[in-house]
Amino acid sequence: MKKLRALVIGIVLIIVVLIAGSKILSQSSGMSGAKVINIYNWGDYIDPELISEFEKKTGYKVNYETFDSNEAMLTKIKQGGTSYDLAVPSDYMIQKMKKAHLLKPLDKSKIKGLNNISSQFLNQPFDRNNRYSVPYFWGTLGVVYNDKYFKESDVDSWNKLWNKKFRGKIMFVDGAREFMGIGLASLGYSLNSKNDRELDQAYNKLKSLTGNAKAIVSDEIKMYMENEESSVAVTYSGEASEMLAENRHLHYVLPSEGTNLWFDNIVIPKTSKNTKGTYAFINFMLEPKNAAKNAEYIGYATPNEKARKYLPKDVIDDKQFYPSKSLMKKMEVYEDLGSRYIEKYNDLYLELKMYRH
Repeated sequence: MKKLRALVIGIVLIIVVLIAGSKILSQSSGMSGAKVINIYNWGDYIDPELISEFEKKTGYKVNYETFDSNEAMLTKIKQGGTSYDLAVPSDYMIQKMKKAHLLKPLDKSKIKGLNNISSQFLNQPFDRNNRYSVPYFWGTLGVVYNDKYFKESDVDSWNKLWNKKFRGKIMFVDGAREFMGIGLASLGYSLNSKNDRELDQAYNKLKSLTGNAKAIVSDEIKMYMENEESSVAVTYSGEASEMLAENRHLHYVLPSEGTNLWFDNIVIPKTSKNTKGTYAFINFMLEPKNAAKNAEYIGYATPNEKARKYLPKDVIDDKQFYPSKSLMKKMEVYEDLGSRYIEKYNDLYLELKMYRH
C-alpha cells in the first residue's frame, strides 16, 4: 500500500512539474493567453519605456522578440512556431508576405489614430489603401561625411562618390539593393529596374567605385564614423542620426539624383490570436505623444503628422531627415522584384564585393 501511495504521489508530482513547465514554456515562446501580446520587431526599434507604459495602461503583457533582417523574420513567421500578433517588416517584404497569404487584413473600425499619419505615407505601392499595414517609421539612404575632411558639395551627388579623392575612404552599408541602387541612380535609372542592360551598365560602373570602398559593412559604420576612423559613409538616415548626435563634425546629405525612401510598417500576421490586444497596441503607438517619444528614442523620422508638434524644432526643420515633398518625389520605395531579379541583384552584388579595382 505504501508503494502504491508513493507511486501515486510521484505521478502527481510529475504532472505538477509538467504543468508548471508547460506554463513557463508557453510564456517564453510567446503563447501565454489572452492578456499577452507577441511582438516581432527589429532590435532596439522601440522605446522600452513605451512598452512599460502600455502594459501599465492596459494590463497586457508584451512578449517582445527581435530579428535582424526581413528575410529572417519571414522565415520565422512562415514556420509558424510562435503566434506573433504584430510584426514590423519593410515595404518590399510586406508585398512578399501578402503574396504568401501570411497577413490578416486590418479592421479599420478597430483602429483609432490612422488619420494622424500624413497622407504622403499612406497608400504606398507595396500596400494600396493600407489594407494590411500601418506606417511605423520611414527614412532614406544617404551619405554621412566629416567636415574636417570634406564639405557637403563633395558628396551631394551619387556620381561624386567616384572621385579619386575618396580612394579607400568610403564605408558602404552592406546590401545588394543599396549598392546596386547607387549605380542605377547615378545613371538615372530606377532603383527597381528589371532591365538587364541597365543592370549590367550599373554593375560595370560600380566596378570602378569599389576602389573607393574602405569597407562594406553594417553595424560597424556607426563606430567608425563616430570615432573618426572613417570620414565618409553611405548609410540609412536613422543610423546617421545617431552618429550625428555623437560627433558634431558629422553631417547627413541626400544625393541630388534621388535615393531610396523606405518604410517599416506594423502588420498583423495570420498567426495572431489576440485581436483585442493587437489593436490596443496599434492605437497606443498611433497616439501623437507616444509616436514622438518613440521617434526621439529611435532617431528615425515618424510618419505621424500630429506627433511633430511634440518633437524638437531643430529635428523637424532638418531637411535631410524630414525632406521637402519636392525632394521626396525623386525618391523610390524598393519593390519586390520577383525571384529572378532578386537573384540577379544578389549575384551582381556578390561579384562587386569580391572585385577590387
